[in-house]
Amino acid sequence: MRVYFDSSAFAKRYIDEDGTGEVWAWCERARELALSVIAVPELISAFRRLQREGRLTATQYQNVKGDLMADITDAVVCDTTPQVIQYAVQALEAHPLRGMDAIHLGAARACAAEVFVSAGARQCRAAESLGLQVVALGGS
Repeated sequence: MRVYFDSSAFAKRYIDEDGTGEVWAWCERARELALSVIAVPELISAFRRLQREGRLTATQYQNVKGDLMADITDAVVCDTTPQVIQYAVQALEAHPLRGMDAIHLGAARACAAEVFVSAGARQCRAAESLGLQVVALGGS
């Protein structure tokens, strides 16, 4: 099965926090991991913030960045196409979402994900209403 991870969920693959075990379990279950093209910049931004805050050392940052870059070589990376944008706009018009959260939903729909994994409660509710099978992680 194709499992789509939004950035809040996929970050838990690299940073040990609430939901990490569940993310690893879904990664193992998945036939394909799917991400939006925006996930990598969002994750690098989050990792750099953790480094600036002293929660990651420079070595830890390099390690998680390297792991992420290796992982995306095997993932389905959904580009931001007109279809993704159309789905994102539909989600925004129907639900109180942030723009990037809507892009993740649009990407999940466009890449025909069977499961959508996120730590965002509003995003999970919107995904369910759009017919996606949702895994809601603890988090935001």
